[in-house]
Amino acid sequence: MSEARVASTTLKDTEHYGLHRGVLSPVETLAQSISAMAPSTSSSLTIPLVFALAGNATWFVYLLALGATLLVGFCISRFARLSASPGSLYSYTADTLPPFFGIIAGLGLLLAYISTGASVAGGALYYAGVLFQQFFHWTPSAAPVLIIVCAIAAYIAYRDIKLSAEMMLWIEIISVALVVIVLVLLLIRNGTHIDTAQLKLQGAKFYALGPALVLAMFSFVGFESATTLGGEARNPLRTIPRAVLQCAVLAGAFFMLCAYSEVLGFRGEQSSLSDSTSPLHLLAAKAGVDWLGIGIDLGAAVSMFACVLACTTAAARVLMRMAHGGLLPALFQNTSRRHGTPYISIAVSAALMCAGTILLSLLNISGFEQYDLFGSLAVFGFLTAYALVAIALPFARKAAGTHSLLVLTLSIATVLVMGLIVVYDLRSASDATHARIPWIYLGYLGVGLLWALVRRGKLKASTL
Repeated sequence: MSEARVASTTLKDTEHYGLHRGVLSPVETLAQSISAMAPSTSSSLTIPLVFALAGNATWFVYLLALGATLLVGFCISRFARLSASPGSLYSYTADTLPPFFGIIAGLGLLLAYISTGASVAGGALYYAGVLFQQFFHWTPSAAPVLIIVCAIAAYIAYRDIKLSAEMMLWIEIISVALVVIVLVLLLIRNGTHIDTAQLKLQGAKFYALGPALVLAMFSFVGFESATTLGGEARNPLRTIPRAVLQCAVLAGAFFMLCAYSEVLGFRGEQSSLSDSTSPLHLLAAKAGVDWLGIGIDLGAAVSMFACVLACTTAAARVLMRMAHGGLLPALFQNTSRRHGTPYISIAVSAALMCAGTILLSLLNISGFEQYDLFGSLAVFGFLTAYALVAIALPFARKAAGTHSLLVLTLSIATVLVMGLIVVYDLRSASDATHARIPWIYLGYLGVGLLWALVRRGKLKASTL
């Protein structure tokens, strides 16, 4: 049976769980993935962290991260051609591998989206402080800012998935456009010469590239979140695979442009890129468009809000799909008849993001530090889900009668690369707090597996 025939059959049999079908255009579907990545955020907060480890090899590290992301994207896009489900990577794994692996994938993906949402909520808090200091010379309290950000994101996610997608799309277009304008003006101002120090990776230390790659991968995670839209996307078996790969390629090109330009732009500056908390603001002034620096800071804050919205949308659909699989109470399946959105799952997702960030704020952990800590936790969840999807793909293809040696080879390569990144992540813990994050993740998986075991036991007992 051909892949197209299998895809058509699978889609016809796919449940839509009360969500509105076919309401999102290809561009709006792409906006979900781009917003979950929050590319303008990485240009301001993540690239300086990567530079601290990789130096002149920062752009090259992002090239490596793009390669790893495309491997994952290949596996995900092949699955997305076969089925459209709001559970995304959880559904792909649970429908192919034994239940244990499906549970692990669901738990990992759920934590990944909620932690990413909390991470960028912390980033929004940080930029809110920066902007309020610039305009009003005072810093707002953390709790009100976080509650407002998460509550508005939850309301928009509940109100209308199409409105949500359109808002995320325009936020990211404007935010990324401001960054690109500054970088292009900066390159023009610096002349047309090539920065040979970067092209030759001058001064880069090979052993530091692994930990730098871990940080760079956080810039890409979330690129697959278009898969959580399932049947809400128009022609999903074609639209979603394209959105996943397009998002990876576009983001990779943007990140490499930012990395190269920012490293070049800080040449001759007294401060280092790795020490800058708002590098694009400084570079805007250097490019002669200081007013755009304020616009970029504002754009980064709004982009982080869009990412909270995207993560709320994605996490809610994973919660809903896990409830359909019996792993969570049935109330998470409830959807609004009028809006076609899983309102209880949306409320819980946003509440968890908000509670996590407020808790750390009460412990005097800044928004910038929250961005780092929650992001470090999210990476483990994403890498787990990515690896399990890569493992499941050859089995799904074989079951569909479309087994391929190329697919098997690339799936194995993806699993090995994800494992290597996890090893580097474990080895790169720079302090006691980061060293605890893997144990927190394993503890979370342990509790989640115990919950799933107890829940499955109760379900079996109730059917006897």
